[in-house]
Amino acid sequence: MTQSTGEDMGMETFSRLQLQQELNLRCYKLAANNSRGFKQEFGELKGVGKELAVRAGSLEANKEKNRYPCVLPYDHCRVRLSIQNPDPFSDYINASFVPGGGSERDFICTQGPLPNTIADFWRMVWEQNVRIIVMVTALRYRNTIMCDKYWLIDEGTVYHGLLQVTTVTRKQCQDYFVTTISLRQRDSPNDRIITHYHYPSWPDLGVPNPSSLCAFTEHVRQHLDAIPHLGPAVVHCSAGIGRSGTFVALLWMMQLSVRGITPDIKGAVKDLRMHRMWMVQTLDQYMCVHQCLVYWLSGGPSASSPQSPGVPNQYIKDLPQSSSGQEDRSRRRRQHCHRRKSSEQQENTIQQIFHPGNLLRRLVPSLSQPNKN
Repeated sequence: MTQSTGEDMGMETFSRLQLQQELNLRCYKLAANNSRGFKQEFGELKGVGKELAVRAGSLEANKEKNRYPCVLPYDHCRVRLSIQNPDPFSDYINASFVPGGGSERDFICTQGPLPNTIADFWRMVWEQNVRIIVMVTALRYRNTIMCDKYWLIDEGTVYHGLLQVTTVTRKQCQDYFVTTISLRQRDSPNDRIITHYHYPSWPDLGVPNPSSLCAFTEHVRQHLDAIPHLGPAVVHCSAGIGRSGTFVALLWMMQLSVRGITPDIKGAVKDLRMHRMWMVQTLDQYMCVHQCLVYWLSGGPSASSPQSPGVPNQYIKDLPQSSSGQEDRSRRRRQHCHRRKSSEQQENTIQQIFHPGNLLRRLVPSLSQPNKN
């Protein structure tokens, strides 16, 4: 994913130290008075995207394809699969194109696959020419299934629909796993190599250790920079909004910082929420993006190389399991719906419907009119 620098685009750029000092000062102000500034900024984002249409995800024929009935993709940027005759609804998957520093479709954020959507998930990976999958959830959290297992942890082959999914290698890093997967259509000699990054230690609705998350995100960022821009990268957690949005926002701000461009975290989260509801779902996650970026700019660890330190405890929960747990899944769905209803009580009226434009121009005030939020 080769990207131009700010200087290449005729923009004022800053050194890493300058960006760090500026962000440190900004975070110091936001954190004053019991994080009053962070709370105000995050609160101003509540209404973003509220009125965008979700007709496809609401259709009766598609309801069973949604892990959480209140988390649906917006119609204007949902990923559309090819129609599989004779099913006119076979183009639906709970997935959204989102920006990430280069275009409006740098990433696909999606829910963790369900047993009945695993074949659709791999079909999306194939049709969108995806080469990198980032998974930022464990398969289970306590007794709740967060994501159904859609790939083999050990070497071997499994078939999903018309696609053959083969695990070739798997490496351990400090807090995450990197798996190489060969993907091909049945009876076809041509395959594609997919790299699957799995970060299982990120708690649901919580935040991980900044050093750990920065190392993981930097590893993925460097990989994205090193390969041709063939298709978007897929990012998913359980619902595809909180942890997924936090990861994309952090990587996006890293990409801007590498180019010497002042990162605008609030602007990025606002843009992400115009593409998928509740991206960066909690105040803690919003603050985590700031904290991690400060840590990374200060010279925190870059991507760690594959090691063999022993399997993290969190991954033990991910080993073979049944795909039942309908009661847990229903409870989880009700919790997500309750959070939505509670948050909507004080949501601001949305100011404008998404209008595609120059991504960088929306995030860099010097290139556009002053942004009054």
